[in-house]
Amino acid sequence: MMGDLRKINFATVWLSGCSGCHMSFLDQDEKIVDLAQKIQLAYSPLMDAKIFPENVDVTVVEGAIGNEEQLNLIKKIREHTKILIAIGDCAVTGNMVTLRNVLDNGAGAILKRAYIETATENPQIPNDVPKLLEQARPLNEIVRVDYFIPGCPPSADLINYVLTEIMAGRTPNMEGKAKYG
Repeated sequence: MMGDLRKINFATVWLSGCSGCHMSFLDQDEKIVDLAQKIQLAYSPLMDAKIFPENVDVTVVEGAIGNEEQLNLIKKIREHTKILIAIGDCAVTGNMVTLRNVLDNGAGAILKRAYIETATENPQIPNDVPKLLEQARPLNEIVRVDYFIPGCPPSADLINYVLTEIMAGRTPNMEGKAKYG
């Protein structure tokens, strides 16, 4: 599908997570040079784009969906992306981000703990940040995901393998590829 010579429009997105998956993406070392020759980076926290573009071929999304801004963004990403890849355990399963879901008064409890109970000065909940969702969710609970790259974070080699296979028009064989610990 993407085996032709044109550069593909490629995006990376960081939602609620630690950015470890983006660090693994960058850890591809010299393989990232080969990848860069095949992609046109259209959107990423690694650049200054403010609006997610239309007609993106492949988007890699790290992190769970934790607030209304991210919920709107993931819907827009799905609408404008041919192939959406959930990268890392937060995007795939919710992982650490969804631990807050077990708290009574979910979002309210998180905000109270972070901004009132642990504040040393001027305890108040900010009103200029995106509204937290009551429950954080992995990507596939909100939108259709085409491929999953598990790991916390996934290895640079696994990321490169999946991207290389997809760009060659092949379906990556993930059996035995994800390693934990």
